[in-house]
Amino acid sequence: MSTIIEAKNIGIHFTMTKPSRSIKSTLKNILKPEEKSLFWALRNVSFNVNKGEILGVVGANGSGKSTLLRLISGIYDPDEGELTVNGRPSALLSLGTGFRPELSGYENMILNGIMLGFSEEEILAKKEEILDFSELHKFIHQPIRGYSAGMRARLGFSIAAFLHREIMLIDEILGVGDKEFKAKSEAKMKELIEDHSKTVIIVNHDLDAIKQYATKVLWIHKSKFMMLDETDKVLEEYAKS
Repeated sequence: MSTIIEAKNIGIHFTMTKPSRSIKSTLKNILKPEEKSLFWALRNVSFNVNKGEILGVVGANGSGKSTLLRLISGIYDPDEGELTVNGRPSALLSLGTGFRPELSGYENMILNGIMLGFSEEEILAKKEEILDFSELHKFIHQPIRGYSAGMRARLGFSIAAFLHREIMLIDEILGVGDKEFKAKSEAKMKELIEDHSKTVIIVNHDLDAIKQYATKVLWIHKSKFMMLDETDKVLEEYAKS
């Protein structure tokens, strides 16, 4: 099987500013640079994913799971190590990111699709499928500011579900919206995940969902690599921890 994603000891850090504890120290910071430190969101993480595999990623909050997806998607670059992605990722990370309230749903659909890396021609080719799935035909030319939270979620999910590449990155959105749409979105996600022409990476706290879909699992703890193996083996060790 061909390797589509390969990470060798990758790491990424962010600069943290130490908070001032008094008025005096605040005044001093005006005259001299603030003290800063590095926070490693990920460090020494290695794994590979072959074409058609489904990798589940588990770990406690703050372990670096979502940061890993952002590295693979190209939002961030690693500060150390090597990351090779042989394909075009599409990321279902934060639904509706970048929606402009003064623009219509239709205009936001185009804008959001472009932000995901698609051309206007590619977006328009999927327009009817997006609108049919979201069930927002009647409201699509109305400003987003008038949409309910559920309507925004439906539009965001529909855009992400129909505009996707050969590598799919999914972060905690296996079902969204009200009860009826949640069942519909979960069925769509299952269809996408089980499409063996795609390589999928799933971050989810629902271990049953990871067990259902993932062919292998990566466990990250406090920003560091813990284990990469068959799904049942990793989940058993993760549960013990």
